[in-house]
Amino acid sequence: MNILILTAYLIASVLFIIGIKMLGRIKTARKGNMWSAVGMLIAILATVIQIEAISWIDIFICIIIGSAIGLIIAYKVHMTKVPEMVALFNGFGGLASLGVALADFWLNTQERSIITDNITNISVALSILIGGVTFTGSVVAFLKLNGSITGRAIVFKGQHLINLVLLIVAIGVTVFALLNVSNPAHMVILSILALILGILVVIPIGGADMPVVISLLNSYSGMAACATGFVLGNQVLIVAGALVGASGLILTQIMSKAMNRSLANILMGGFGQTTGSAEQTGASDIVVKEVGVEEAAQIFDTVSSLIIVPGYGMAVAQAQHVVRELGEICEKKGVNVRYAIHPVAGRMPGHMNVLLAEANVPYDKLYEMDAINDDFANTDLVFVVGANDVVNPAAKTNPGSPIYGMPVLNVEKAQTVIVCKRSMRAGYAGIENELFGADNCLMLFGDAKQVITKLVGELKEL
Repeated sequence: MNILILTAYLIASVLFIIGIKMLGRIKTARKGNMWSAVGMLIAILATVIQIEAISWIDIFICIIIGSAIGLIIAYKVHMTKVPEMVALFNGFGGLASLGVALADFWLNTQERSIITDNITNISVALSILIGGVTFTGSVVAFLKLNGSITGRAIVFKGQHLINLVLLIVAIGVTVFALLNVSNPAHMVILSILALILGILVVIPIGGADMPVVISLLNSYSGMAACATGFVLGNQVLIVAGALVGASGLILTQIMSKAMNRSLANILMGGFGQTTGSAEQTGASDIVVKEVGVEEAAQIFDTVSSLIIVPGYGMAVAQAQHVVRELGEICEKKGVNVRYAIHPVAGRMPGHMNVLLAEANVPYDKLYEMDAINDDFANTDLVFVVGANDVVNPAAKTNPGSPIYGMPVLNVEKAQTVIVCKRSMRAGYAGIENELFGADNCLMLFGDAKQVITKLVGELKEL
């Protein structure tokens, strides 16, 4: 039986690796997700068979409850709410790791069968520390994304010093706990410190940096799960946690480069203050040229190449389906239509890819920034739908800008740029967009879904 369980764990681990590998490509992402789910099912079944202390009825009830909650969320939550749900799920992973580690430690102390293995004891402490930080940090990210608290960076004097002191105290408490493992109070204190630290680490992070935050918290949840695997002696949990933690860190590195921020700066929780201090004067120095729907339709009707740049505004308006319809109409007119995806467009990694995939936009039409940036100069028209900071030329031309040095899409190099936006309100970085005042830029104001629906109607009549 033990050999069968270990074999099942091995198969599950291989499926996890294959799944994550397939998630790296748009065309295979959905299948990768399915293979990973199958691997998780195998791992759960093997673990259930291995554990004798819990009845099958109890396990079955838990599976039914969890599956019901998952199905309700999957069907009820709008695509625009996916980033905050991902943040919350990361938090649940951290909370589970914290709870399991505390329960295991408490059980051993109560039964006086104290585990003297240092690796296990250290793993308990790491599970509690990382899990606690992940849980409260993810809850704060969730509240920022859904608007319950301000999306701006919340900063105060001595913030980083307080975080450092809390971390040092947490390490000190951990040392005391390892020297006196018979007293579970130390681990309870460590849990409280971890929960407080998670809040303080995430509140100084502004909304513009949320994609990086979500990626980092995802990595934290994986590392917490890996540590919990050592606590329980569960091989598949160690492998799965390590995979999530490592892939999350790699993705965080990619996202931080896209935001022009160092990974060390992100890990210290200091990368939100830029957005908090980014407020500049209003857009009084920028003279914009507004365009109506009819005039915009005439421009679309005369071009031979079109690049659509989606942003968070498209997600808020739920305009992905009508954007796809616009692209299809243009293609029927012989226009070469492509979609340019910035790594941090939206509120989580791959947010725009998910929305466009939901709208059945062909995968081969989606281009990453590095693959399409050089083509903007040879493009007749760029249509920006709700994107702001990721198309701001100030990142390349204005050393005084908070986003200076951040890689952005070269939309301003196209022959004509039409920006669909509700208003001239600044993006999450809190700065004005120099693109809006460019000679080749036209502003199409209004709700993206409503405006593009009218635009599609005009194009059908031309």
